[in-house]
Amino acid sequence: MISQRGPGKPTKKHVGNSKWLLGLTWVVFTMYSAAVIYWMFIGFGRHIHTGGTLHYNLVPLRTVRLFLNFGNGVSLMDRSVNLIGNVVVFIPFGFMLPLIQVSLFSWLRLTFRAAYIVLLLEILQMLLQVGSFDIDDLLLNLIGVWIGYGLLRLTSKMN
Repeated sequence: MISQRGPGKPTKKHVGNSKWLLGLTWVVFTMYSAAVIYWMFIGFGRHIHTGGTLHYNLVPLRTVRLFLNFGNGVSLMDRSVNLIGNVVVFIPFGFMLPLIQVSLFSWLRLTFRAAYIVLLLEILQMLLQVGSFDIDDLLLNLIGVWIGYGLLRLTSKMN
């Protein structure tokens, strides 16, 4: 029997639908996470540079300024991939993480969790020498997470 338990309470039918949606979100999240890890560690022609020095940038906005300087010979494609790509690729995480872990339906908690994850990925890129640690990538990725979270909040208010 499907019954309403009071004003604003979900019915058994709604609970069943939300469990199915949560499962689907987990599947999409897992597949998307795997794709991002592939892009960060293997894709885009990455090669392991063993024995060399570790590459890193700890100066905020240094790389962003480099890519916004159009007189430095960096191609438009490289600029776009770095600046826009680092934002766009993390938008789904801002949307999905709060759906799969309700405690992250807080801007501050989501920010700390996402920063921790991205920081770990950036450090691994540097240590495995398949990329560099760049504080600007962390900032751009967080902007993507915040956009995704904003879209989630916007869509949840529409329902």
